[in-house]
Amino acid sequence: MRNQQRKLGRYYQARRESSRRHQESSVKKELADIYRRLSEHYGPTHWWPGDSPFEIAVGAVLTQNTAWTNVERAIVNLKRERLLNPKAILESSDDLLHEALRPSGYFRVKTIRLRSFCRYLIEQYKGSMARMAKQPLEVLRKELLAVDGIGPETADDILLYACNKPIFVVDAYTRRILSRHGLVPAKGDYHDLQRVFHQNVRADVHVYGEYHGLIVFTGKDFCRRNPKCENCPLSPTLKPGQPILVHPHR
Repeated sequence: MRNQQRKLGRYYQARRESSRRHQESSVKKELADIYRRLSEHYGPTHWWPGDSPFEIAVGAVLTQNTAWTNVERAIVNLKRERLLNPKAILESSDDLLHEALRPSGYFRVKTIRLRSFCRYLIEQYKGSMARMAKQPLEVLRKELLAVDGIGPETADDILLYACNKPIFVVDAYTRRILSRHGLVPAKGDYHDLQRVFHQNVRADVHVYGEYHGLIVFTGKDFCRRNPKCENCPLSPTLKPGQPILVHPHR
């Protein structure tokens, strides 16, 4: 009897393992197909915009809760006032920095957060992004998450695009697109969603950077709150029964 139970246990365990491997293989293929289709549609995205690693890091802080066009206006202001370096940001007056950051919204909060990052950069790495980037990914991520106002998405933006570390950035567009295509739960944990990419997409800085950029473009152009599925390059990959309505005249 016990031998039969053990055999049944091994049988069901093997079936579960086979099902898990099949599911992982399916997700890997679907993510590869999404990347291929978006790459063919958009070509190289060259995302993230920025003339220097520090500018990219500043943009990552400022893009919280606002559109990228607003961030660009704030960065133009910082450049005009010669504030786009960590020392100048720390030494500038509140009024000057508030006015420069005003287009990005929540400018008082972002002044505090930007200064917190600059203080960290100066204290830990003498203000050098190049020196910072030499540290291992795990060390930097832990340090960044300890900086006031920097959460997982902002930290990973900085790590991937400013420090060239192979870590995937999950944002609202990622969650929306993948959940609508049935690949992740709509309210999944940040790190659970990130793990889907880390387990199924080759760990490569260029691939992760381009993939995230393609997702951003798709989210802005097609996968909005009211989706424009009929023209989206990913529409052929929607599964039957997915809760996405096509509105030809919208």
